[in-house]
Amino acid sequence: MSTLDPAVQGFVHRRRRGAELFLLLLALAVGVGGYAAVGLGVEDRIPPDLAGYGGWLSVLILAAHVAVRMVAPYADPVLLPLVAALNGLGLAVIHRIDLGYAADGRTTDFAQKQLIWMTLGVVLFIGALLILRDHRVLARFTYTLGLAAIVLLLTPRVPGLGTSINGANIWIAVGPFSFQPGEVAKVLLVIAFAGYLVLHRDALALAGRRILFVDLPRGRDLGPILAMWLISLGILVFQNDLGSSLLFFGLFLVMLYVATERPGWLVVGAGLFFGGALAAWRVVGNVQNRVDIWLHPFDYYRAPRPPYSDQLVEGIFGMGWGGLLGRGFGNGDPTRVTYVESDFIMSAIGEELGLTAVLAVLLCYGLIVERAFRIALISRDNFGKLVCVGLASVFALQVFVVIGGVTRLVPLTGLTTPFLSYGGSSLVANWVIIGLLMRISDAARRPLPDLESAPADDESTQVIKL
Repeated sequence: MSTLDPAVQGFVHRRRRGAELFLLLLALAVGVGGYAAVGLGVEDRIPPDLAGYGGWLSVLILAAHVAVRMVAPYADPVLLPLVAALNGLGLAVIHRIDLGYAADGRTTDFAQKQLIWMTLGVVLFIGALLILRDHRVLARFTYTLGLAAIVLLLTPRVPGLGTSINGANIWIAVGPFSFQPGEVAKVLLVIAFAGYLVLHRDALALAGRRILFVDLPRGRDLGPILAMWLISLGILVFQNDLGSSLLFFGLFLVMLYVATERPGWLVVGAGLFFGGALAAWRVVGNVQNRVDIWLHPFDYYRAPRPPYSDQLVEGIFGMGWGGLLGRGFGNGDPTRVTYVESDFIMSAIGEELGLTAVLAVLLCYGLIVERAFRIALISRDNFGKLVCVGLASVFALQVFVVIGGVTRLVPLTGLTTPFLSYGGSSLVANWVIIGLLMRISDAARRPLPDLESAPADDESTQVIKL
């Protein structure tokens, strides 16, 4: 039964949507204003294509807003503006990097390609809202989606289809296009994990032996976490992808703990993680190199032979040079960092926009994670709760390992920064994630029907008063 008068609900709903529209205009100001600032800072003139760029960016964001208003009117009003601001800022910084490469005699069109990928991402975001009217339908395809995720993770190993980029075998190439199937697999795995844990949470929550005030799980229930651990190690060993390995195992462990509320799973997971990390450090050469670069970056700076730490050290130099407020667009030299448009875009932001902008970006990511967890708290079904927890964990873990690697808090992993870094598969997958969160949010926030006003002869809607 609704606790608010319908007129009050309507007023609150209109105020919420008005606030969302205001936040979207601020997000557009970040994207369009940043693009104009890049032109003024680098070329001393407003970009001649500003009207076309700003118009297309506005069309994309407003189309997403209209779709939300039409098919998910009760969805969270903060998520879309946060994503629009991050995506717009990323486009502006990538355009700045394009201009930097042009000054060095290299012709790139990363910003134009990223805008195309953003268009596809927004289309899929709208499509997810239009097609998926009830997120609980996805629970029917738990094992199908899990199998599809495993197949996607294996496709880069298919001869003639998979390709290696920068030593990582995580790409597939179709003609001139390359795609990272792991980005789609992480979304499918979240849904598959959620469906599996809803079905088996009672068995997995049973305690086994008690050691040092911690109830460890029963030995017969260790199969799922051992399987996920082996899959993560397989990704690390055979695909040379440290980032995805950490992400998938951490994601499953968080969802398992939330579903069962048993700290014993964290103990088992931590033991498996550190055991696997130690074995990988001993056996896998790529992991050894990343750890050495992390511990002693300046020893490998401009080294005569691998491993090289130039990317990490140049990023540190750039952020240190940027200081609190940054050098300003055009006054830095972010292209000194290898693959700055993808792996190290945060170093470019820190160099030219300063620590202040880096903290603002981190705040936006923190708000996205917070809103996702809030949706999980108010969701009315366990499957929706776990999906939101999983998607929030994807963002939190990915941002932590990426920015932690850039700032030398943890070893470099090779993941991209969501919505900021150049990369089509990552951008499209993250827009779909936001679409799923909006759909679950709409279902959670939608007012329940007033059951007391139902006809008395309708037995399916009668209220049983205790």
